[in-house]
Amino acid sequence: MSTFCTSCGNGVADEDKFCRTCGAPMGSAGITAPLAPAEPAKTSINAVLSLIFGLFIFLFPLSLVAIILGHLSLSEIKRSAGRLAGEGLATAGLVLGYIGVAGLPIILIIAAIAIPNLLRARMAANESSAVASVRTIVIAQLSYWGEHPDTGYACSLSALSDAKKIDSSLATGQRNGYRFEIMRCEAAPEGGANTKYRVVAYPVAANQTGVRTFCSDESGVIKVHSGGSARNCLENGAVLQ
Repeated sequence: MSTFCTSCGNGVADEDKFCRTCGAPMGSAGITAPLAPAEPAKTSINAVLSLIFGLFIFLFPLSLVAIILGHLSLSEIKRSAGRLAGEGLATAGLVLGYIGVAGLPIILIIAAIAIPNLLRARMAANESSAVASVRTIVIAQLSYWGEHPDTGYACSLSALSDAKKIDSSLATGQRNGYRFEIMRCEAAPEGGANTKYRVVAYPVAANQTGVRTFCSDESGVIKVHSGGSARNCLENGAVLQ
């Protein structure tokens, strides 16, 4: 006959008054009994979860979860008196979690450098696209004039689209972070065909989708202005080099 603790199942000596594992008092009821066959230790769920979350090493919130679950699982395993296993999994989760937390400053530094550069690159790409679109509209206007001598230049993007001079996406008046408008469409003093027009392209969100404004007119010369004002571009813009 052997004695064991009814609280944790750990074997105890006959003279022990308290369980050396869990500290439970050793009373007379149900303490002495034949030892049951040992069951295989079960893997701690928290240990498994700690390792899984630790694998997401570059996701800061999940690294914290891995650390918390790792400590919880180690504590559970220690108190289980051999009924729970997975100490290695919990340790691996803790290591990965702490690496993820320690690497956070590096990630933040990289992000602080990369994000502004990506924003500038996107704005530069949007501005290049805007210039190309303005040039497309200017060419479309020349073609439209040639085919509609009685009307002259088109006074709207939709008119150019209906004549198959520009595609439908440009006809919406917005593309790649820029808005496009045809304005100041004017006929000759004696009436008749439209002989003047202005086309402007300005950022949808200044300093986010673009910085500069672009414009042109019947001369075909494209101008650029550093601000987001269409009027300033038409009046004070510099010729695009």
